[in-house]
Amino acid sequence: MLAVYRGESVNAIWFVFAAVCSYLIAYRFYGKFIEDKLVRPNDRRATPAEYAHDGKDFVPTDRRILFGHHFAAIAGAGPLVGPVIAAQMGYLPGTIWIVVGVILAGAVQDFLVLVVSMRRGGRSLGKMARDELGLVGGIAAFIATLSIMLIIVAILAMVVVNALGESAWGVWSVGLTIPIAIFMGFYLRYLRPGKVFEVSVIGCALLLLAIISGRWVAESGWGAELFHIERPWLAIAIIVYGFLAAVLPVWVLLAPRDYLSTFMKIGTIVMLALAIVVVRPVIESPAVSEFASRTDGPVFTGALFPFLFVTIACGALSGFHAMISSGTSPKLVEKESQARMIGYGGMLMESFVAIMALVAAVSIDQGIYYAMNSSAAATGGTAEGAAQFVNSLGLTGVHVDAATLEQTAKDVGEESIVSRTGGAPTLAVGLAGIMHKLVGGAGMMAFWYHFAIMFEALFILTSVDAGTRVARFMLADLLGSANKRFRDPSWRLGAWLTTALMVLGWGSILMMGVLDPLGGINTLFPLFGIANQLLAAVALSICLVVFARKGHRWILLAIAVPMVFTAVITVYGSFLKIFSPDPKVGYWANHLAYRDALAAGETSLGLATTAEDMRTVVFNTAVQGSLSILFVVCALIVMVVAIWRTVQALRGQNLLDTEDPFIESEYFAPAGMVPTPAEKELQGRWGEYFTRHPEKDLGGGGHH
Repeated sequence: MLAVYRGESVNAIWFVFAAVCSYLIAYRFYGKFIEDKLVRPNDRRATPAEYAHDGKDFVPTDRRILFGHHFAAIAGAGPLVGPVIAAQMGYLPGTIWIVVGVILAGAVQDFLVLVVSMRRGGRSLGKMARDELGLVGGIAAFIATLSIMLIIVAILAMVVVNALGESAWGVWSVGLTIPIAIFMGFYLRYLRPGKVFEVSVIGCALLLLAIISGRWVAESGWGAELFHIERPWLAIAIIVYGFLAAVLPVWVLLAPRDYLSTFMKIGTIVMLALAIVVVRPVIESPAVSEFASRTDGPVFTGALFPFLFVTIACGALSGFHAMISSGTSPKLVEKESQARMIGYGGMLMESFVAIMALVAAVSIDQGIYYAMNSSAAATGGTAEGAAQFVNSLGLTGVHVDAATLEQTAKDVGEESIVSRTGGAPTLAVGLAGIMHKLVGGAGMMAFWYHFAIMFEALFILTSVDAGTRVARFMLADLLGSANKRFRDPSWRLGAWLTTALMVLGWGSILMMGVLDPLGGINTLFPLFGIANQLLAAVALSICLVVFARKGHRWILLAIAVPMVFTAVITVYGSFLKIFSPDPKVGYWANHLAYRDALAAGETSLGLATTAEDMRTVVFNTAVQGSLSILFVVCALIVMVVAIWRTVQALRGQNLLDTEDPFIESEYFAPAGMVPTPAEKELQGRWGEYFTRHPEKDLGGGGHH
């Protein structure tokens, strides 16, 4: 505001300070307010990790490792890709929604869902909906959550495929994190139990080695041949990985890998923030662009309301997070007092990632931004065509020439940067443009670009493995109604069967997107955003019922306001995607355009260059349009039933208590990231107790 008022150019440094200060104040005051008024944690109460401990899915996990796992699991494609795409609207709308939205909506949802699930034995969101809403609302919630989860995991996997496809460097570095994580899991459980800092240092060193060695491997003849994988085969590899990560015990691969990748995630974002403070790049984007009031944007179509909120998605509010908060995380929490740090704090960290992604996008030349994010149909896929198209947009202060685009591609070590849609390459160019001014100079642009591409792939892949495991829990809850053995996590055959079915579901959607002639990410990302936000509204609806039945009144507005806002913008967005007559906006309009063209005997249309491609588009858009209808109908049923149950609770009717019975805890753990002096002293006494009674140490020696 000061810069605008004084007529100065806006500097990226203000984004860093404004966001960080907002988060600190929100965590200390609003997060604490929600904790005191709604959650009221009780550390004398045993968590599912303690009373249902099985050494596989229910394991008391050190809060620092769990924070890393939770953050790594929730921070997928959304906070990286969404803000970059939404930069088309200018820097101001996205910044406000990311910061304000996470404080009042996103972090509140993650925190409350984690607590609600933890007090119900780690039940999935779908199972809690059945318990709280009854048969009709429960069935609708199960269908919505399960189908939306498949879409979300498929889109996350697709972004990984697009980032790693034909990249030997990325495939080698990201692939190497798997054996490193397995080594860390065995090291912490058997070789050096309890040595979290020690294994962290080793893991971080091995991760850096994986990154550095990736360049050597990519430049070698054997490496370029062996790890240069085509996208369909890479998709199959990710499908296999998702299955294995979901069926192995959580301490073997999932938790240590996510903890390991958190070093790179948080480290890279903090490094970028420090670079912004030192370099102080000037923001090239206007506060509000011309496309904020138009529906024909070259990056994505649709007006600011509602599509800005749907596009940014995970950076401010994400239904996928509710799946993690009611999936793996509640089964690993040691104490209820840790929930605010993990749930509320983890979401604030993800929001900061979104702010950094937005800054990277709005700090690059806007001509380059539009050339990278406009479709190949518009640019022709060439530097000359991209320059002509961008200049024809008539945007104030935006001009680019073919030589600039070619030189930028050369600087980052790519053949071309034209029409590199999806957000990830744009973020990589922005990060490289800032980091090379701090470390290495112009000669390091290519290194920082490929480092960012690899960072994004690693960032997103952790959500795929955690999401698959959560989907497995959800299906097990559903099948458990017919056969109770499916709800027994120790039944390995059931675990393998449910995992296989879920992987088959999202894997088929992934392959559909990879082979889509229109570019899977372009057509599926809007569906991802809508599904994600509908799921958030469902999660908040369930929380509203739960806390209304606990006797709360006015404080319920902290849940109801973000729920209603999210429902309105997302249902309206769904309406446009279903009924809009514009083929660029509506799935069914696009479907009819290609179907009618085929009926007229045409063999090409838009990006579909053959009749077979056109038939593929017809099929894909029919699937996407049908899913849009399914999502919004199920979500509306859930929200209507939830509102009715809430009204009943406020009247003192139908007051069900679905929490697990209270079990006295025989376990201690500090609440925050850094233990207080009193906690340290008590922790030492518990350490002595576990030395005398190792059979009591449920966490394998390190999580007391």
